[in-house]
Amino acid sequence: MATRTSRTAAEFVPDTSDLTVLADAAHGCKGCDLHLDATQVVFGGGSERADMMLVGEQPGDQEDKAGEPFVGPAGRLLDKALVEAGVDRDGLYVTNAVKHFKFTLPERGTRRIHKTPSRTEVVACRPWLLAELAVVQPDVLVLMGATAAQSLLGSTFRLTQHRGEVLDLPDAGELGIDPAVVVSPHPSSVLRGPPEDREQAFQALVSDLRFAAGQRRR
Repeated sequence: MATRTSRTAAEFVPDTSDLTVLADAAHGCKGCDLHLDATQVVFGGGSERADMMLVGEQPGDQEDKAGEPFVGPAGRLLDKALVEAGVDRDGLYVTNAVKHFKFTLPERGTRRIHKTPSRTEVVACRPWLLAELAVVQPDVLVLMGATAAQSLLGSTFRLTQHRGEVLDLPDAGELGIDPAVVVSPHPSSVLRGPPEDREQAFQALVSDLRFAAGQRRR
């Protein structure tokens, strides 16, 4: 078994304002143990000049194989919600709080099962997310799911208590940005919910995205 480490990603993040350079550097990151088992790093993607940035939890099975964020079932549902909300995904920057897929294997079968990243892993990967924020400098930052929200707003943050609010990003001044922060459940939560509740949950996601888009200044 490979040697486990306890460092963070900070030493692997280059001092640059170029997203391509950041993405290339991320492939060599060993800031936490997740790189040992994942197929590859999955960095953010989209417009470097996006006025709206969406952050999820981590790549899933299909994202891990493709090397691109939000291309699996949750990504397709997000695309559908963005269309209904009147938001063009091509103009967004989309990423995750954690850049490697964390999973477990079942006793039978080969399907990799998503596992929530630990707080240590989220904190270890945060320098990449902060670097992306500093480069993109979005007007609006949408944190989708508890992991994404807690990565930037603190481990005690409760998403359900602040849905539908415009929040401030702690220490935003250090990054030279001041985005309007909006939180929403992750699109995968819609897929995991009871079938009879999915349409209502989907429409709530659409409402969150429409609300977030309304905070754009450009």
